[in-house]
Amino acid sequence: MSLSDSAVRHPIYKSRPVEPNPAGFGGQRINDFIILSEAFSNSYLLQTSEGNIQINAGMGFEAPVIKHNFDEFSKDALRYLILTQGHVDHVGGVAYFREHNPGLAVIAQAGNAQHQSYDGRLAAFRGNRSAFAFTDKFSSAFEQYARNDYSDYPAQDAPIADILVEDRYSFSLGGLTVEVIAVPGAETNDSVIVWLPQHKICLTGNLFGCPFGHFPNLVTIRGDRYRDALTVAAAVEVVMDLGAETILYGHHEPIVGGELIATELTVLRDAILYVHDETVKGMNAGLDVHTLMADIQLPSELEVGEGYGKVSWSVRAIWENYAGWFKHESTTELYSQPRSVIHEDLIELAGGPQAIVQRAQLKVGEEKYTEALHLLDIIAAHQRPSSGAAAVAIAAHEGLLSDSENFWLSSWLKSQIKLLQGTIPESM
Repeated sequence: MSLSDSAVRHPIYKSRPVEPNPAGFGGQRINDFIILSEAFSNSYLLQTSEGNIQINAGMGFEAPVIKHNFDEFSKDALRYLILTQGHVDHVGGVAYFREHNPGLAVIAQAGNAQHQSYDGRLAAFRGNRSAFAFTDKFSSAFEQYARNDYSDYPAQDAPIADILVEDRYSFSLGGLTVEVIAVPGAETNDSVIVWLPQHKICLTGNLFGCPFGHFPNLVTIRGDRYRDALTVAAAVEVVMDLGAETILYGHHEPIVGGELIATELTVLRDAILYVHDETVKGMNAGLDVHTLMADIQLPSELEVGEGYGKVSWSVRAIWENYAGWFKHESTTELYSQPRSVIHEDLIELAGGPQAIVQRAQLKVGEEKYTEALHLLDIIAAHQRPSSGAAAVAIAAHEGLLSDSENFWLSSWLKSQIKLLQGTIPESM
């Protein structure tokens, strides 16, 4: 794709929200037969003359709110529930909807059970590692629910689907044709998209990540396996080839307009391929991963948001997905002792912790915030930071936060500031 000299692209990410939020009360009619209930991952209700079709079930505790929102528009029987992936914010409410809809048929990609099993093995690990980003959001949601006299939270479900899709599965209900298309390997290995060919509407779930128009998360800092860049780019092409005129995404409001959608998807695909190819080129040239993280930038014609995934993080994800964790920088990488085992020696050689704090303060003054934190990490590994060290660390995090437009990075920096201020427990 190339834009003509007279064409001016206005990247869509600049006009759309980024952060995911729990289900709130109140649904939204998208058109004459589709209703949206925003949640940690959007749910949609497709109305037909022979019953309804739902896309995604939310987390367990969100399910009654989602049902409440849909019931305001339609209380017709729910015939099908389609899961666009196996993440907890898509599948957790299935048992609740089954309970209220006898005979409900649940549709998922063939790898759904495997993905849920993978998620389940690391549930405690991931829950702890996600807390910094979502604890406040959960608290806010429960306060809102309590104000609406809602306190009975269904348990999180790990459902088994009734219909498994290997490639494509099509059905019709009340004159509406629905195609479920397997697109594994983008955000999860069990992703599907839902295509309504009569209306040229594609429901993508979180195929490319949380917010539309942003670089995908090829690895998440909450902890997940790497996503292959070429597979994600190919998933973008699957949606491009449909020629959708409306995309109902996994978060926030619809994207409308065939030309806009084609442009945004083309730029997204090309941005992913550009970062992949530049990373591979740098690896073959012998450049280290940190140099590539610093140097690889998207050209202006491939501008996408970095509010959820970041180019620099994706460079490292691509590097390590190909090459593994051994960077060939030091023999110590191959042994169990971390660098922190010699931090006490460094403190002694520096003349004590205060000398390190003073040097870190100088780095903050020079706006070299990450260098300041590297220095302070030497102290933090062996003793609780003094009030002076904590103040310098807070200043370094605040400096980094002032330059962050990324949901995950900002959430992490804010949580670390609170921790250093003593307003949240260390277990966070």
